[in-house]
Amino acid sequence: MHTINFTLIVAAIAASGTLAHTQDYFQGPSGEHWHQWRAPRATDVRSPCPALNTLANHGYLPRNGKHITVPMILKAVTDGFNFKADALMVTIAKFGLLASSDPTTLNLDDLKLHNLIEHDASLSRQDFALGDNLHFNETIFTTLANSNPGVNYYNTTSAGQVMHARLADSLANTPNVTNSPKSLGIRGTESAFYLSAMGDPITGVAPKKFVNIFFREERLPFAEGWERSKTQTTLETVGRLSGILLQESNDVPTQPCEPHVLGPGITL
Repeated sequence: MHTINFTLIVAAIAASGTLAHTQDYFQGPSGEHWHQWRAPRATDVRSPCPALNTLANHGYLPRNGKHITVPMILKAVTDGFNFKADALMVTIAKFGLLASSDPTTLNLDDLKLHNLIEHDASLSRQDFALGDNLHFNETIFTTLANSNPGVNYYNTTSAGQVMHARLADSLANTPNVTNSPKSLGIRGTESAFYLSAMGDPITGVAPKKFVNIFFREERLPFAEGWERSKTQTTLETVGRLSGILLQESNDVPTQPCEPHVLGPGITL
C-alpha cells in the first residue's frame, strides 16, 4: 500500500509539472534537494555567462536554454546561488531581455550581443572582435586559473589583478576595444558574482577548486564539497565587493562611453 501511494504521489507531481523527472534531483549533505547536472545537448543553447549556463545545466533554468523569462532568472539565481531577487538582479535580468527580439523571453545565446551585457576583457571568453565571444576559452581563463599562486583560494586582491591583466591584454590586442565606465562596472560586478557564488559574499574569498569547476564545467561542485552560501548575496554585498575589486584592479575607463546597444540591430 505504501509503495502504491508513493508511486501515485510521484506520478501526480510529475503530471503537474512540479517534478518533471525524478532523476533530475538528489539529496545534498544538508538534506536539501538539489538539481542534477547534465551536459547540454546539441540542440540546447548557452550564453557567455558561466552562471546562467550553470543554472541551465542543473535545471534551475530550462535545460534547453530557451524561452526564459525574467521571473525564471530571478527564481533560478535565488534557488541556485542564494542571490536575492533585489533591484540589482531585477535590473540585470530586465537588461538581458533587450538582447532578444522577443518582448518577453530570451534564449541564452541571445546574450552574446556585443556591448549589451557581454563585454571585452572577459575572464573566460574571447573579445568579440577577435572571434568567439560565446564559448569558454581555456587560454583566456588561464589568467584567472594561474592567479594567487601558493594558496588554494581566490580573493578580491587576486580577482582585481586578474581584471587588470585581462583588460591590459584587450587594450593591447583587440581592435576597437570597449573600455567604458559601463563595461568596467559590469566587469567588477561579474567578479563579485563568482566570488560570492562559489565562496563568501562578505569576504570575497572562494576556493579555487570550486571556481575552476564553475567556469570550466559550468557545474555546481557539490561532489567537491561546495554548498550554497547561507549568507545571501545582495545589492549591498555585490556593491561592496565590486568597489574593492575596482580599487584592486586600478582599472580606469579609456573612453567616456560606447554606442548604446539596446537590442539586436538597435544601437544609438
